[in-house]
Amino acid sequence: MSFVSEIPAAASEVAVAHFAARLSLETDCADVAAAMKAGQVDFVLLHVVGSPEAYARRHVPGAIHLRHVDMTAARIAQWPADTLFVVYCAGPHCNGADRAALKLARLGRPVKLMIGGITGWADEGLAFATGAEPGVLAA
Repeated sequence: MSFVSEIPAAASEVAVAHFAARLSLETDCADVAAAMKAGQVDFVLLHVVGSPEAYARRHVPGAIHLRHVDMTAARIAQWPADTLFVVYCAGPHCNGADRAALKLARLGRPVKLMIGGITGWADEGLAFATGAEPGVLAA
């Protein structure tokens, strides 16, 4: 018996609940890019860490720079209450996106974390934007 099968797989209903819960909290770089390319951006993408200079050097196209430490109810109030926020940070070694997601959830806002962050975006071979503005993803 392998280490893979040593512990039996969960019952299907347990697996459904687990993976549905994960997908309700997370999205990935490929899905964000696909939504952008299809013109189906029904979320606000937030780059939640780093200085304005770091954001200007490289960020995911379409992302607004709003650091998690600067998130307040007043700042978030510019978007309708049902706006879905997708947050990302530098990558798996960074917890800024988790901090931002927690802050947004505490403010009563729908939120998902873009797993992989900048590192995942680069790993997918996707282009970055530069400059102080969000930019757009090239088709």
